[in-house]
Amino acid sequence: MTDNAMTDIEQFLEILTRADVKFIVIGGVAAIAHGAARVTYDLDIVYDRSPANLERLVATLKPYDPYLRGAPPGLPFRWDAATLQRGLNFTLTTQLGAIDLLGEVAGGGTYVQLLPFSQQVELMGLRCLCVQLPRLIALKRAAGRPKDFEAIAELELLLEELTMNETTEERPPS
Repeated sequence: MTDNAMTDIEQFLEILTRADVKFIVIGGVAAIAHGAARVTYDLDIVYDRSPANLERLVATLKPYDPYLRGAPPGLPFRWDAATLQRGLNFTLTTQLGAIDLLGEVAGGGTYVQLLPFSQQVELMGLRCLCVQLPRLIALKRAAGRPKDFEAIAELELLLEELTMNETTEERPPS
């Protein structure tokens, strides 16, 4: 699959949740979950680095031939738990499209460090953990890429709207 091809995000989420892989959705898919009107070409997740979760992650993605995105064809790459353990962040291409597996993310840390800033959401009919909107904005700021700064303005408007709605709901009736 080419880097610009659409990624089957729903299929990724389904296989990961069905396999009980522990992960938190961040990036463009998280922005969409919070109401952003953006297009994304990959799935970005922060994954738990426990040995059992690494094994589940490897087994789940193996049938889809994960390979390092942007690496020259034929470059030796072994997809196994030992590779994940020795590395941290992997940008992969698969038969389902592009997925970024992040053991740690700038501005947010590891899976365990992000848990308090995550919430259960329904994405494409599936329940999964997604980073909360204020932390997503912080992650985008920390990444510092031009495309992230473009997204921040929209995300801040969504946060402002959410905050206004929560404030209105908390007021006692007059």
